[in-house]
Amino acid sequence: MNLPRFYCREALSPGAHVDLPEPVARHAVRVLRMPPGAPMVLFDGLGGEYPAHILRIERDRVLVELGAWCDVERESPLAVTLVQAIQAGDKMDFTIQKSVELGVRDIVPVESRRSVLRLAGERAGKRVAHWQGVAASACEQCGRNQVPIVAPLEKLEHWLARPAGGVLRLMLAPDAEQTLADIQIAGPVQLLIGAEGGLDPQEVIAARQAGFVGVRMGPRILRTETAGLAALAALQALWGDFTEGKRDV
Repeated sequence: MNLPRFYCREALSPGAHVDLPEPVARHAVRVLRMPPGAPMVLFDGLGGEYPAHILRIERDRVLVELGAWCDVERESPLAVTLVQAIQAGDKMDFTIQKSVELGVRDIVPVESRRSVLRLAGERAGKRVAHWQGVAASACEQCGRNQVPIVAPLEKLEHWLARPAGGVLRLMLAPDAEQTLADIQIAGPVQLLIGAEGGLDPQEVIAARQAGFVGVRMGPRILRTETAGLAALAALQALWGDFTEGKRDV
């Protein structure tokens, strides 16, 4: 039976007694009905995990004891950064959650010209913090011990102005001549996905000037919430850890 897994932001150490963060404690006791002595797994996002068990339950406090640190990682050998134009409704939450399950290394939310959702200032900061929480929760579910970073929101044109730094840059384009199978990957990848309606023509030009190569995913047009996830799954199948033998990438 898989033990419940919880993410704790504070650095953990073997043998320590720690209070579970309030949301985690509430979920463990009120939702999962975990009693004193119940086993669990904790991780702090820095790598590895700790077996733990509940020592004491109080009204507003759940104290747990950690066991020995376990050097367990479930990271893909393929480092993919998803550069996702922000989506409306719950689509962005869904994309972040599933991309973490599919092994994405980092997530960069960007505002494109065709983005339906518009965020700025405090609203943008709160939404990014929420997306970071979605990524952490996805790690709890899928077994990852390193939480992907969700970068601060910025305009796509500003992000494209930065140097790539030797990273292979790919963007989905229905009219592209190449498919993913035609690409040779030997290092980190940045995958650019547009919002509803895709990328604006001027953004496509800017992306190409910034080193992005267009690739197509079959003859059908994929929605924004489908495109990135389908591409991530294909990348993992071709060069990541969806194959039986791992490749060094």
